[in-house]
Amino acid sequence: MASLQYPSFPFRWRENSGRRQIFDETRKRWVAFTPEEWVRQNFLQYLLQEMNYPATMIAIEKELRLGELIKRFDILVYDNNHKPWLMVECKSMEIPLTEEVLHQVLRYNITIPVPYLVITNGTISYFFEKRSGKLEMLEQLPAWS
Repeated sequence: MASLQYPSFPFRWRENSGRRQIFDETRKRWVAFTPEEWVRQNFLQYLLQEMNYPATMIAIEKELRLGELIKRFDILVYDNNHKPWLMVECKSMEIPLTEEVLHQVLRYNITIPVPYLVITNGTISYFFEKRSGKLEMLEQLPAWS
């Protein structure tokens, strides 16, 4: 378990039809500002500024299929060979990081296999590596490769 110190970032805000929005610098568009989006945007800045993950290798909220269901992952990082490498599931700060949250990202991992998984609610983060079919908890995020 880790408690991350998020870097300072000059987020851009606006009101649109009475709803608050935040500009997503990676997707280059305005998105609804929700408690989960706050976590996603801050964790994204942590990946970019603190971990030096390249923005060009990060996808945000893309669809994936789980059988007949269409879901969306929060953050997916690709390695330098453009293969899925790390998947992040973000929850709002009020949501505890239970086994159900871990199972959610593990289900997504069936469709998009990655060696590294993260679950975070902005306050607490857990990092995992899939090794030899087993899930091992890590002390910190891996360096991008």
